[in-house]
Parts: sequence; structure tokens; C-alpha cells
Amino acid sequence: MTDLAQRLSDIVSADGVLAGGAISEDYTHDEALTAGHVVPDLVVRPATTAEVAGVLRSANEQGIPVTARGSGTGLSGACVPKSRGIVLSMERMNQILEIDLENHVAVVQPGVTLDQLDEATAPHGLICPIYPGESSASLGGNVATNAGGMRAVKYGVTRHQVLGLEAVLPTGEVIRSGGKFVKSTSGYDLTQLIIGSEGTLAVVTEVTLRLHPRLAYTSCVLAPFRSLREVTGAVPTIVGSGLDPVILEYIDMMSMAATTANVGLELGIPDEIRDAALAYLVVVMENSRADRLDEDVAAVSELVLELGAMDVYVLPPHPTAQLLEAREKAFWVAKQNGADDIIDVVVPRASIPDYLERVAELAQEHAALVAGAGHAGDGNVHLAIFQPDTEKRGELMRGILAAGLELGGAISAEHGIGSEKRPYFNELEDPAKLALMRRLKAAFDPQGILNPGTLFD
Repeated sequence: MTDLAQRLSDIVSADGVLAGGAISEDYTHDEALTAGHVVPDLVVRPATTAEVAGVLRSANEQGIPVTARGSGTGLSGACVPKSRGIVLSMERMNQILEIDLENHVAVVQPGVTLDQLDEATAPHGLICPIYPGESSASLGGNVATNAGGMRAVKYGVTRHQVLGLEAVLPTGEVIRSGGKFVKSTSGYDLTQLIIGSEGTLAVVTEVTLRLHPRLAYTSCVLAPFRSLREVTGAVPTIVGSGLDPVILEYIDMMSMAATTANVGLELGIPDEIRDAALAYLVVVMENSRADRLDEDVAAVSELVLELGAMDVYVLPPHPTAQLLEAREKAFWVAKQNGADDIIDVVVPRASIPDYLERVAELAQEHAALVAGAGHAGDGNVHLAIFQPDTEKRGELMRGILAAGLELGGAISAEHGIGSEKRPYFNELEDPAKLALMRRLKAAFDPQGILNPGTLFD
């Protein structure tokens, strides 16, 4: 590795290669609750696509594992390095290359954070609506995991915002796919194949993103319900109403209590309502005009009452911002409260009530506490698992994930498989699909150097 370190220093400059004591603890992990910390042999910090290509070419020639890393905010263990490997940190590739106002796109390097992009697009009245709950996350990481978030019910997830990519293969070859256009029927869609591949096929070095108008007015409707089945059962009707909410979330009683307590938020709900409510629906509307927003909020309020809500509360701007920020930080609340694992299963949204009933049964069978909230509008259920016994927790996790698949869902909606959900993925997924995925992996990465141990053994 000493010879390799010198070779890589010649490619990216001496201060772009870290080894030994120069490797900080931050490079050894992501935010997965169950993944260990692993110190790589080298951390390499390229600044250009050419440097990424040179690093990958050198690593590929020697069969050295490479783990690409953005901000390290992932929740699945997908950027935990290998002990005899390289972390390819994209922190220096952090430039917004272009804000194209005529085509409504942004072209960015993978190390650009969501905060950076939001600050750059706001003065132009534009927005990139990727909000996975952590604004320090990098766009490269978002692409790798196909990140979602609360606004996916209206705008979709990362793959719906990405129009094109530049990426480097393990051989050092640089490819471009897509561009500043929304339609293409020109062979295989490599853009969409690379999105969500968790750094196992190629390393993304440039992203072309769709931008949307930034609507000036928003309002939040909070509706308590007597049961989870009632609150989640209301979701398909709201989605089908044509009112087009930008956020449509459910939060169970335990999660709401922990979330509001974490930020000291008082929502003004009377004690008798709060004591009887087992779940809450959060509906956020947006519009370019205040009068039209008021009409939409009135219509939503009337609809949720018809669907069984105990009452309706239209929150002022400051409590709205606090509630949404607290909801986006739900993972940290679960972590602070001692959660042993988290799950982000997705099922067809009409199946959420049945799924949550099955989850409650499984939790009781395995003597565990399971608290949850979710992006109800798109069927994404987030669950915090409290069961310290590793064996019991593994059985519970397997049951919960299998229940989602049985209802036509998937193991992960937005966090990814990584290393931590890999055993369940390999056990529960369709073997034919897994075999095809392995063949795709081999076509992109014959030596298997890119992020080994993620998705597959």
C-alpha cells in the first residue's frame, strides 16, 4: 500500500492522500446504527474527474477495494470502508458548475450538499426538491441511494430529479448519460441504472438536476386520529382528491411525543384530544398565491374531518417549521432514545394499514417495541426497532421485511440496502432478480472493487 499511496499522490497531490493517523474517525463509518467502524488503509480526495479515473484505474489494476463517500450521512452501512481498501472521498468535488435558467437545470459535482444547492437556487426562485431529512447530505450520496424524503409524494425521489450523469467505471473509463432534456429513447438508460446502485457500479462525478419553481406560500394541517388504520386509510383519498399536497406524513403517538419533546414544541392540542389520539396526519400544502393556498387548506381540512379526524389544526408558520424539522430529524430522536435498528420498508400506500397491523403483531410476538412514522403519501414506512437481543431482533427484522414484500413492497424505499440489510435482501429477494443484478455488477465491475459487501456478499 505504500507504493500505491505514492502512486495515488502523484495523481491527486500529496495532501489528497491520507494514511495512518491522518485518517480521522469520520471516514470510518456512516450513520447506520448496527454497522461497525472500519479504518481503511487510505483515504483519497480527488478534485477532478480525471483524478477519479486515475485513482480507480490504479486500484483496479491491483484489485484494491474502493468505497466512494459523500457526506457520510447514509443509514445502511453503504459507505463503511474495507480495512484493506481505499475510501474515495468526494469532499473536494464540491462545485456547482452551472445554474441554467433557460433549461431549469443545475449541474453539480457530487460533493455539493443540499444546503449549498438550495442557497444557490433560492435567489432565482427555483428549487431542487430532494429533502431526505439531512441538508448536509451530498448530491452524490443522494444519487447513490436514490434518496427520497417527505416531499416525494409531490415531486418524486432523486431519480425523478436526475436528468444526466457523468460517471467513472473501475477501469478509469468516463461515461456520460442523459443531459439537459427529459426524453430519450436511445438504448439502455444508464442514468437510471446507476442511480440507487450504492456505489457498486460506477463513481458519479457530475449530476444534472431538474429544477422546479419555488412556491412562495405553504401551510400545514395537523389532524389527530383515533387509530393508525384510520389515519393511514385516509391517505389514498387525499392523494386522489387532486389537492396535490407537498407533504403527507403519518406519525404514531409514541413518535409524535418523542419528536415534539426533542425540540420543545407545543402544538396547542387539548389534553383530551392528545390523550385519545393514537396517530397524526401531517398535510402540507403549497401554492404561488396566498388566496389559492387558503382555499386548498380549507378543502384539506374539510376532507380529513370527513375521513375521521378528531379535529383539525392549521399550524402557524413557526410551529410548522419546527414540526417539519423535528420530523426530518426523526432518526436522531430514535437514536437518542436507544433504538437498536431502523427500517424503511415501502408498500403500496393502500396497504399501509394492513402492514402496520402485521408489524404490531410481530412486535408483540418478539417482545419488542416498534415506533413509527412515514411518508404515507408514497407508502414509505419508517420504523424504529427497540429489541436489544440480537437474535430476537434479527427474527423480528426478517418478519417485518418479509411482510412488506408479501404486500407487494420492497425492503428499502430510500436508505438503501448497504451492508446492514444485505443478509435480508439476499435471503428474501427473488433469486432470479439477484442473479441478474450480479451479472450487471460483473459487467460494470469485473474485478469487484467497487464497494464490495454492499448489496451482495
